[in-house]
Amino acid sequence: MRLLTTFCILWLLLTSGQVFAQRGREIPIAKIHADTAAKKPRLDTTILSKKGKPQTDLYGVISKLLDKNAKPADDTVTSKPVVSVVPAIGYTLVSKLALVLSGNIAFRTGSDSRVSTIVASTSYTQNKQFSIPMQTSIWSRDNRYNFIGDFRFYKYPQSTFGLGSSSNMANEDPMDYKFIRFYETAYRRITGDFYAGIGYMFDDHFDITDKGNLNNTVSDYSTYGKSSRSIASGFNFSTLFDSRDNAINASRGAFASLQYRDAARALGSSSNWRSLMVDVRKYFKFPANSDNVLALWNFDWVILNGSPGYLDLPSVSWDSNSATGRGYIQGRFRGAQMFYGEAEYRFRITGNGLIGGVMFANAESFSAAQGTKLQAIQPGFGPGLRIKLNKVSKTNITVDYGFGTQGSRGLFIDVGEAF
Repeated sequence: MRLLTTFCILWLLLTSGQVFAQRGREIPIAKIHADTAAKKPRLDTTILSKKGKPQTDLYGVISKLLDKNAKPADDTVTSKPVVSVVPAIGYTLVSKLALVLSGNIAFRTGSDSRVSTIVASTSYTQNKQFSIPMQTSIWSRDNRYNFIGDFRFYKYPQSTFGLGSSSNMANEDPMDYKFIRFYETAYRRITGDFYAGIGYMFDDHFDITDKGNLNNTVSDYSTYGKSSRSIASGFNFSTLFDSRDNAINASRGAFASLQYRDAARALGSSSNWRSLMVDVRKYFKFPANSDNVLALWNFDWVILNGSPGYLDLPSVSWDSNSATGRGYIQGRFRGAQMFYGEAEYRFRITGNGLIGGVMFANAESFSAAQGTKLQAIQPGFGPGLRIKLNKVSKTNITVDYGFGTQGSRGLFIDVGEAF
């Protein structure tokens, strides 16, 4: 009954007005926040605000509507999984009608372990886009080890617009492909909140086709080198620092990761290439005595040498969280180097935490092919609404409207914060 009622409420939320969006990840897919979890187990399950007002969530509201005598749900994450599920129907210019089921699971493997998470979704759109992403972050009982996985299957018609951040939206080249991903990395604690790990990364783009630029110009994809299939297979070496109080929705602390990837022909790659990915986030209470949060994010993704397949190049909203570049369609910018920064201010609208809001601004710059310089800085910005789906895991339904350049703008609906 809870699931059915949630579906009905979300139907009203998502279909109360006509939705138009320019977004590659054009459907409300669960955010990927499976990297780490709370430093101290009890910090991530605070159910009282600074003023001591009891907090509520969408499930609590629904329970009260169905049964006025309903008892509050448990207010802490234990070994019993805490499940947040959102079925929804949406419509965008890219996907047309979209059906999606997404959510996350939070649990502990031990009484003092950090929160482990599983984030997954499945979706199908009128444009015949089908996707099943799942990401996992499993902590050992003593927090010494963290196992992070990223597994996906996509059947994904999607346009590309050329290389570099000075590329023009008029150079749209419709593509279609299938995509399989298998990532698994094992981290071991070195000291305190610092971890180091090694893992295996496999990406397979196959059955790749394109129609060429719709304006009859020569596509950057054609110049770069077309291929019906590209495989990237190899090991990664990573370091990780995480002092956040909650990986799903942090209110304080910091996160930083450095990942070196080596794709090798000897392991099945289409070509030899190496990349470096840097991800740094910081969270402040602002003002210090409030529940409002200022969140800062820097994400850099660089091909060090070699020539990856075109679809393996750094691209907007193709980071592991599919979160960069609100204001732009997924894949709008692509190139050998990506530098990205974002700031977001998160604030409560209702004292019980059910409704909140955000204001965000981002900027990104890409080079074109390997060895070329960075091009124009492209800004994005916009407001957002937050609806508390689960007060225990602090999971929000996020509704953002982003603006970019060249008339790019769109509505972005997800489960979980962008970063």
